[in-house]
Amino acid sequence: MCRVITLVIVAGLAILTVERPATAQTPPATQPTGPLTLQDALTMARANSQTYLSAQSAALLAAEDKKIARAAVLPSLGGFAQYIYTEPNGTPSGVFVANDGPKIYNMWLTSHGEVFSPQRWAEYRSAAAAEASARAKVEVAARGLVATVVQNFYTVVSSARKLASAQQSLREAQELLDITQKQEAGGEVAHADVVKAQIQVEQRLRDLQEAELTALKSRLGLSVLVYPDFRDQFTVVDDLQTITPLPPMPEVVAAATGFSPDVRAAEASVQQFTADISAARGGLLPSVSFDYFYGINANQFAIYNPEGQRLLGSVFQAQMIVPLWSWGATQAKLRQAHIRTNQANVELRLAQRQLQANIRTFYNEAQIARDQVASLQRSLDLSAESLRLTRLRYQSGEATVLEVVDAQTTLIQARNAYDDGLVRYRVAMAALQTLTGTL
Repeated sequence: MCRVITLVIVAGLAILTVERPATAQTPPATQPTGPLTLQDALTMARANSQTYLSAQSAALLAAEDKKIARAAVLPSLGGFAQYIYTEPNGTPSGVFVANDGPKIYNMWLTSHGEVFSPQRWAEYRSAAAAEASARAKVEVAARGLVATVVQNFYTVVSSARKLASAQQSLREAQELLDITQKQEAGGEVAHADVVKAQIQVEQRLRDLQEAELTALKSRLGLSVLVYPDFRDQFTVVDDLQTITPLPPMPEVVAAATGFSPDVRAAEASVQQFTADISAARGGLLPSVSFDYFYGINANQFAIYNPEGQRLLGSVFQAQMIVPLWSWGATQAKLRQAHIRTNQANVELRLAQRQLQANIRTFYNEAQIARDQVASLQRSLDLSAESLRLTRLRYQSGEATVLEVVDAQTTLIQARNAYDDGLVRYRVAMAALQTLTGTL
């Protein structure tokens, strides 16, 4: 079962409005929104995270670069209109001999295409690989965001639980102080027991203040990640008691290997820089292109001239560009492309090794955390029973106040350790799920 934790900040104090048992709670009527689940937090964080949005923008820009590179290898169509006036001097061409007359009208439809251009096609492949890399990096950013949000979300849940534990510990210390005062009044214990109980109450008050501060800081940290505005009044769902089953190791390996955005980004980088090698090598090869013009290029803006000859027509031209000498610039670009490709291959192998290490680490972490939860639960139950029995023995005069204080401290530590164990398992499972793409 899940439970809702509400932490209200009033006059500088954090007041927890939920008990420790994991029972569902109805949010207060004044709460403007429903309780925040982990999935809600992840969705809202993706909509507000600057890092994630920047990665998305980079992917969109890469997609546009791919379109630009593709357009460079496809035929283009354009229009051209021009009027040229040349000062007359009594000759057919006018003052400028290169012109065809005092008045020239140009209006064309133009088409240009690359018939053979290895460099252009390589640039297109490079842009396509760059887009794939950018999209993979979006998933990398999303995975990092998930890890951060999960850590902060369960830090809020854990700090709220520890605040409840600190409040309960304070009540227990006050009950002990009341018992010692009554027994001192009856002559059953020395005043030293009352002093020790008072010291214990003061310590628990300080612990409560620290727990309040920790809870506030954790909530503000999550609020900055999740909400677009500053907010410290919201509820979160405590689902730590829900133990997610740990899948078999082979399933995790298969899913993580096929999903890993780090590996896919590294592979796309290798493809991009390999295409850059072809693009640089294309700078050493000839390129062939064509141009087609259809329109008017005449001294009259008309389809026919005064002699009845047609002025509207077309012209086709083809050209080949052969690179001969570039002072080594093209060769330098080729060497740079090879260096980048080698580095990308090194990073790909590192990403593959890191993935395998992360799978093993996160899986073992989740496995150990899962196994320890049951042990921590038993320790918590035993600590609670130990405190109950020690208090009974103290009231009957068979135990000292130091034993009661020690039992109280042990119970506090057991409660916090149990909560930390639950958080550890959920965070470890979230880290494993980010590798497999299931969160």
